[in-house]
Amino acid sequence: MKSNNQRVRAVYLLFIMVFVIIAGRLVQVQGVSASAYASRASRELYQTAPLAASRGAITDKDGVPFARSIASVNITVDQQLVLDPARAAEIIAPLVALPVSTVQKRLTGDRRFAYVTKDVTPAVWKTVKEAIATENTKRPYGKYISGFYAEDAFHRDYPAGALGASFLGFVSASGHGGGGLEYALDSVLAGKDGSYTYAQNGGGQIIPTARDVLTPASAGKEVRLTIDRDIQWVAQKAITAKVKESGAISGTVIVMDPVSGKILAMATAPTFDPNNISKATPDLLATPAVSDPYEPGSTGKIMTMAAALEEKAVTPTTLFTVPDRIKRGNRYFGDHDKHSTWKLTTAGILAKSSNTGTIQVGEKLKPKTLHSYLSKFGIGKQTGIELAGESGGVLTPVDRWSGTTAPTVAFGQGYSLTTIQATQVFATMANDGVQVKPTLVAGYVDQDGHYSPKSVSQGVRIVSSKTAQKVRLMMESVLSDEGTAPGARIPGYRVAGKTGTANRIDETGQYRGYTASFIGFAPAENPKFVINVTIQDPKGVHFGSLLGGPVFKEVMSFALKSYHIPPSSQPVTLLPMNEKQLKARAVQKSQVDTRTASKA
Repeated sequence: MKSNNQRVRAVYLLFIMVFVIIAGRLVQVQGVSASAYASRASRELYQTAPLAASRGAITDKDGVPFARSIASVNITVDQQLVLDPARAAEIIAPLVALPVSTVQKRLTGDRRFAYVTKDVTPAVWKTVKEAIATENTKRPYGKYISGFYAEDAFHRDYPAGALGASFLGFVSASGHGGGGLEYALDSVLAGKDGSYTYAQNGGGQIIPTARDVLTPASAGKEVRLTIDRDIQWVAQKAITAKVKESGAISGTVIVMDPVSGKILAMATAPTFDPNNISKATPDLLATPAVSDPYEPGSTGKIMTMAAALEEKAVTPTTLFTVPDRIKRGNRYFGDHDKHSTWKLTTAGILAKSSNTGTIQVGEKLKPKTLHSYLSKFGIGKQTGIELAGESGGVLTPVDRWSGTTAPTVAFGQGYSLTTIQATQVFATMANDGVQVKPTLVAGYVDQDGHYSPKSVSQGVRIVSSKTAQKVRLMMESVLSDEGTAPGARIPGYRVAGKTGTANRIDETGQYRGYTASFIGFAPAENPKFVINVTIQDPKGVHFGSLLGGPVFKEVMSFALKSYHIPPSSQPVTLLPMNEKQLKARAVQKSQVDTRTASKA
């Protein structure tokens, strides 16, 4: 009897101990650690999936895409649900164009979320699902291959391929812009990702609950450019051919509306295909039109002439004695070719592109004044165009100029600028002395389709209208039979321009090779387009007239025809370029004055 009582008490004590343990555990779970267990349960039950925002398109001036986002799928996996990784990899790998070993590695493990592959088309995902379903019909219950899911995404596509790549840039693997406008306007284009929070059971199936939360993604804005696709194509074709023909390192063509500042084309060769940046070298991914400064050479003489005219130090017909070689400071400066001493007017000096003559024109100004005009034209300052990595060029402070700096600067060496800056300088002359900011962006389109034009910056007067008109007339002489670029003339149109053949500083900091350029506008009496052709380090022939001139003529002829610009109604009356012509003009004027007086 006593033994039975002891057993009863033992069982009773054991029951009490179990009850105390359970009660203590309940207190811990529901009281002390309640929030931690609730959080863990929530994490295991509820999943949050990202909803990718569609990146805004980049289009030409007519809304035709240069860059767009196309719906794609990222295939993900819950590794714990893949019961046969080896067989699953054999099925999936050929469909996603990956090695079987790579796919098997991504399927093996205990991670609840992993990527199998990214950026496949919806059709590929459909094929993967169907292949898995077919395989599961052959497998016994409980041995099914499962755990694969689709994550909506977007793939960046460039339907025009390499056309415009230098200013468009590309999108990196992270989904953000990696260069060009894609990088500079990333915050505008990217939009804002959304998310979807949902519950799922142990098998991975979604369980509808009241706690499902959907935060929609906001699409990025479309960026509409000022680029004319047809002119861009012609410019790209022309500069690519010329770079290849000349063996040059690179070449750039910019087409600009001088009144609005709109860039109608910006073509660079060589270039790359943003659809496949893995094949592009780092130097091709840059935007040389804004990032690579160079010494302009004779195209820079335009600023010297404009400054001297504006300061009334010379007129277009001021006569100079121009030898082929002169000494300034401790250095001799010469023209490109040896010649007898010329008697040239200011206009003739520009037409002949004489360095020694331009030095004399520059000497009509104090160094401080010459420096101030280059600064006013924008040398040493960024233009502010919508591209990252823009260089302002280099303009040494005047208090650091030596005795040979002013002569050197006068004919376009000793300072540097970019192709876009040089284009802006000539556009200022074409726009009657008013400088406008160059722009690639016409406006923006939101996700509701509303277009908002970009605000236009106010122009800044650099020189007077009279000075600009005189410079334009002088520039027309460059294309005369006595000028350096008669081959750039366009039948029916008055054309003004300037050749440039400058010594080039290479990557080691040494003068080696040349920069050949031609910059001009048409019709000269009322310019509609400014075109800059700049070619770096051509081999063999290196003259701006022979390299840049033909490209200019091809692109300008197309632009004039494309925009139905009528031919010039009046032929140009060229300015006297030398002493003989100056005297003949004086005689002619005297005869006219005599006839007029006799009639009176």
